[in-house]
Amino acid sequence: MILPRPSLRKYSFGRYDTVPLEKTCDMSIQNAYSNGFGLSFEIFPPKSEQGDVSLVDHLDKLMSRSPAFVSCTYGAGGSTQSRTIELCRMIQERWNVAATAHFTCVGATREQLTDWLDRAADAGIRNIMALRGDPPVGQTEFQPVAGGIRYANELVTLIRATHPEFGIGVAGYPEKHPEAPNLPADLDNLKRKVDAGANAIYTQLFYQNEHFLRFRDAAEIAGIDVPVIPGIMPITEFARVKKIISLSGTAIPNELLSSLEAVQDDKQAQFDLGVQYTTQQCQDLIDEGIPGIHFYVLNRSEATLQILETLG
Repeated sequence: MILPRPSLRKYSFGRYDTVPLEKTCDMSIQNAYSNGFGLSFEIFPPKSEQGDVSLVDHLDKLMSRSPAFVSCTYGAGGSTQSRTIELCRMIQERWNVAATAHFTCVGATREQLTDWLDRAADAGIRNIMALRGDPPVGQTEFQPVAGGIRYANELVTLIRATHPEFGIGVAGYPEKHPEAPNLPADLDNLKRKVDAGANAIYTQLFYQNEHFLRFRDAAEIAGIDVPVIPGIMPITEFARVKKIISLSGTAIPNELLSSLEAVQDDKQAQFDLGVQYTTQQCQDLIDEGIPGIHFYVLNRSEATLQILETLG
């Protein structure tokens, strides 16, 4: 499937002043952590025009915190590839902040993957989050299409071969990838991605810092020498926390779960409790010398802004 090149001037996000096509933001994953603390946010393509408007409003607020970059995900099975490019370009043109496009192996041949990279480069994108991607709905294990790629390290190799100028981020799993037999095997896989050319590692969300710190130290011992950035998803509601547990297997302290359950009929109390917990989590990680934080903001700004305000 060859997707159309993104529009150069008009998106569903409305019209706004554009910058020349050849102008790109100079912040890349390679240097996002070289001159101080690196802050980044992750968003996803909205499914409606109202969602587009809401996202722009929340990004307007988040940009006040001067992020190093904003990343944008794919939909399931790569279903929003063109929208991902559109969003990344809009971010760079509207706010002059670097964007990072998510990129997976799912459902594409090497030729199609290379075409997508070329189109991303044409749109001024210079950062890629290289991920294998989840198996399509109905499949229990990942199977590449004929002529496709099976592993994320192969995707990194392809990016390096075709666009050596790109900054590349990859995923790390403090509580191990669900398909990995154990943590050492998962670290071996992570090292293959770094050796292939990744510039930084962004972790799956977690709610117990000891898991991240153990993972970071083990990665260093394994010879992984790129920045390891904690991925943080602020807790805002009890129902979402329960869903996260069921989908990802992420461990959450029993005391926190009990506290959230006790106020499950009070949305504001859940929000306040979650933000308080996540703020302390972030402060403790900063005290441990992390080079940055990657916030999974879920296209909202309130919780993340309150956390950053408290952290100063």
